[in-house]
Amino acid sequence: MFNKISCVTLGLLALPISVARCDEPSSDQATIGDQLTPEATAIESELRNTLLPDSEAIAMLDAIVNGSTLSGDDGWFPLAKADGRPEWNKVVKKYDTDADQEITLEEFEGTEADFSRLDRSGDKRLSQSDFDWTEHSLTPLPGQMMFFLADRDANGKVTRDEFAHMFDAFADGDTDYIALDDLRTQFLPPPPGARRQRADRPTPSTLIASLKKQEIGSLNAGPGVGDIAPDFTLKSLAGESVTLSKQIGEKPIVLIFGNFTCGPFRSQAGNIEKLYQRYNQRAKFFLVYVREAHPKDGWWMLSNQRAGIDIAQPNEIGSRRIIAQQCQSHLNLDMPFLVDEIDDTVGSSYSGMPNRLYLIDQQGAVAFKSGRGPFGFHPRQLEQALILLLNEEHHAVK
Repeated sequence: MFNKISCVTLGLLALPISVARCDEPSSDQATIGDQLTPEATAIESELRNTLLPDSEAIAMLDAIVNGSTLSGDDGWFPLAKADGRPEWNKVVKKYDTDADQEITLEEFEGTEADFSRLDRSGDKRLSQSDFDWTEHSLTPLPGQMMFFLADRDANGKVTRDEFAHMFDAFADGDTDYIALDDLRTQFLPPPPGARRQRADRPTPSTLIASLKKQEIGSLNAGPGVGDIAPDFTLKSLAGESVTLSKQIGEKPIVLIFGNFTCGPFRSQAGNIEKLYQRYNQRAKFFLVYVREAHPKDGWWMLSNQRAGIDIAQPNEIGSRRIIAQQCQSHLNLDMPFLVDEIDDTVGSSYSGMPNRLYLIDQQGAVAFKSGRGPFGFHPRQLEQALILLLNEEHHAVK
């Protein structure tokens, strides 16, 4: 039977499942014995001499040195929030013609399908709560934790067979039905004192090394909303050379940054694929494959090892392309994959590591930029931005 759900107990499960929740940076504080190694001390000094004093990267470095092993509330995460069209104050000003702080389908004047995707609550009207993304993408809600338990092959998509396996485990031997208590007990918080230190908890020295290598995130902040998107040319897995500036004009462009060893990115694969299938006729999509977040020679993850994703950081482009192909196959993603160069030019300039979302309009400007991954990685938030952009352009040509 499945254990009660917490990040720690999920990490102890013997079943070969991936729990992306456990790839969330731990909120455990460093212990007194976690002193920086000489190498880490040298890296800290180097970073302080090269980074701007008020930069996101310095905020992250300070958090690590001060003992945090990273949560969505410290380091660079509070400084790197999403920006762009799906902001309620802008949406309500544009569409709320009767000034009642709600938007109906008639006021929206778009398609019912688009409206329903904006309407996260499903109450047939848009309100501030539909555009509230204050909860980070790894918040352990019951539905999310159930998904992680069911996704046994760690590909972000729960199949009928995987769901049936979870049913059998929850039923505890009774294969006819699940009672209320059978399900409810799966989501009880662990008893006081039951929390144990994770085996894959990183030391400050590991985090500082990962920060320098940009495995936990780019040292750059990336372009802002309204900025012209930095141009690049990358090769796709199909061997095609793709230049961003040559793609701009006809349709909006969605850029999705990610990598195989980032569990939270893998857990969003189903959402990403549905987003692509839903809008690929109305926008261009590219997944930019970037540096690994949790290689076995860096900040390694137990959940990756259980899923059989135990790879070293590639040091040449051929190896990165092979891993990108494995990622595309394992996650079963149809969209074009562009593989970043081994010097991480594109991932660094867009602040795309470990995962991030961008929307670029037909003039080549950034229309939406998600928060830093993994906490700020919300595909449906990007979907809202895309719908609003498409709706604005539709009315502009009428």
